Amino acid sequence: MRDIVYFDLETRHSAAEVGGWHNTADMRLSVGVTYSTATERYEIYTEDTVDALIAQLRNADLVVGYNHEHFDYGVLQRYTMWNMIDITRNLDLCKDIELRGGTRVKLDSVAAASIGCTKTAVGTQALKWWAEYVKTGNHELLMEIARYCCFDVKVTRDVHWFGVKNGFIKYDDKKGGTVELPVDWSL
Repeated sequence: MRDIVYFDLETRHSAAEVGGWHNTADMRLSVGVTYSTATERYEIYTEDTVDALIAQLRNADLVVGYNHEHFDYGVLQRYTMWNMIDITRNLDLCKDIELRGGTRVKLDSVAAASIGCTKTAVGTQALKWWAEYVKTGNHELLMEIARYCCFDVKVTRDVHWFGVKNGFIKYDDKKGGTVELPVDWSL
């Protein structure tokens, strides 16, 4: 059985805090989450277990994420000497949708139109949870980040499966309409 690993991570710092989007490695990992089709399990990683996260991504038959090649791998670059794109096989849904449709689309827009589901929070909320965790040491705040990240991974997985099954995805066109975009994400 192929091991398709769906992946997302949250950071400790915003782009503004580290001097811009070109410094993603300085944002540092707060929580990373994967879902593996081989194990049918979610795994949660922190900076202490980032080596295991990188190993899982490296050993996957395919890593599927949403803007993970640019953003998430940029964050992970702090923790490895390898270029993550060079050592993994990837399907970046955000990148593929932009190449096919000519416009950059948010995961929330694709998820709402394709699977009738939206994200549970936004990345800035995860940053607030992290900052509060640092102040208080309350581990429940880490669990909030993990739950949010797990749901993003689930949404990414479900959008991918929708595209595989139907040969298209949908997204809002910002003018009140819906775009139906053909995709070839066959497994």
